[in-house]
Amino acid sequence: MGSCVSKGKEDDDSIHNVDFSGGNVHLITTKESWDNKLAEAARDGKIVVANFSATWCGPCKIVAPFFIELSEKHSSLMFLLVDVDELSDFSSSWDIKATPTFFFLKNGQQIGKLVGANKPELQKKITSIIDSVPASPHRP
Repeated sequence: MGSCVSKGKEDDDSIHNVDFSGGNVHLITTKESWDNKLAEAARDGKIVVANFSATWCGPCKIVAPFFIELSEKHSSLMFLLVDVDELSDFSSSWDIKATPTFFFLKNGQQIGKLVGANKPELQKKITSIIDSVPASPHRP
């Protein structure tokens, strides 16, 4: 499905055995788990950062550890990982043309998108989204 998109000279085909999920990244394996996580995020007032990725994609392997790191730094956001090969019909419904593709969702609606393994731009988008969300009162 689609092709890999990288940014810069970070491509390294020698990267193997990369963990795509970890930290606070939730692996989505079914449409039902996607719906449940989106409902949970809406209930908790969280923005969702969804990474549509592929295990064979070099740029996806490069950005995966950074995505996990971001998930650990930004607990106010919900980080999801979708394997485009495991959920190909679902991924097609999101019109994924290249991997990785990141979607930013609020209340289930797309508020941003980033195509490619561009770490600085991913960080920039996340910072921008966090800065745009008013601080919510602390819940017990």
